[in-house]
Amino acid sequence: MISRDGEPPGGRPRAVISWSSGKDAAWALAEVRRVGELDVVGLLTTVSETFHRVSMHGVREEILERQAASTGLPLFRVPIPYPCPNETYERAMATALEHLRDQGVRRMVFGDLFLDDVRRYREERLAGSGIVPVFPLWGRPTRALAEEMIAGGLRAHLVAVDPRQLSRGFAGRSYDRTLLEELPPGVDPCGERGEFHTCVSAGPMFDRPLDLRRGPVVDRDGFVFADLVLADDARAPPRSFGRAEPSPVGRPR
Repeated sequence: MISRDGEPPGGRPRAVISWSSGKDAAWALAEVRRVGELDVVGLLTTVSETFHRVSMHGVREEILERQAASTGLPLFRVPIPYPCPNETYERAMATALEHLRDQGVRRMVFGDLFLDDVRRYREERLAGSGIVPVFPLWGRPTRALAEEMIAGGLRAHLVAVDPRQLSRGFAGRSYDRTLLEELPPGVDPCGERGEFHTCVSAGPMFDRPLDLRRGPVVDRDGFVFADLVLADDARAPPRSFGRAEPSPVGRPR
């Protein structure tokens, strides 16, 4: 629970991470912790009420919960329906922001890298809310950033692939140097244009790695999803995918 009593010692603003389950959000968390100017108090994630998966990425909710436990941070879920019109998404987010502001949160951290329309959307949605957006990775060259993540111990798998931009054979693959070398020309090394989304299983933002195994690869809503399950939950039942997608600029990173 976030205290409502003023600022923490040292005056560091309380912050939440816009948490997608993927590498950019995870590395943004690692970066703000390294710098130490914010008091990170939670992870904020949109979750499909219908499919019990992280919106956009299709990651099972139990993996999301294990990620939060490994960061040592509480998880703030924003439930959204499927399908999810952008107006519904924005109402759900506005309610979540009001709750967080009442709990003393004054910053929201995003893992966005270079898309100006995405950043502008964040800034417009938070304008007047009392919560200021923070972009700790903004403008970093994405190939160098990808190499930094991998060298820094981040482990992730591609869980959603846009087959219009990247072969479906990339779904489920490890995010590593071999993958970076094999990405086609024009595909961003961090997938910033939506070419792919990832699920993080290890890195400096976690106090212990997640042991994940790959399930089936399926096509849904024009995307290719690789299902991941916790290795200690090998009997996890099949579960439908659904992106529960807000507008492209509203997505978490």
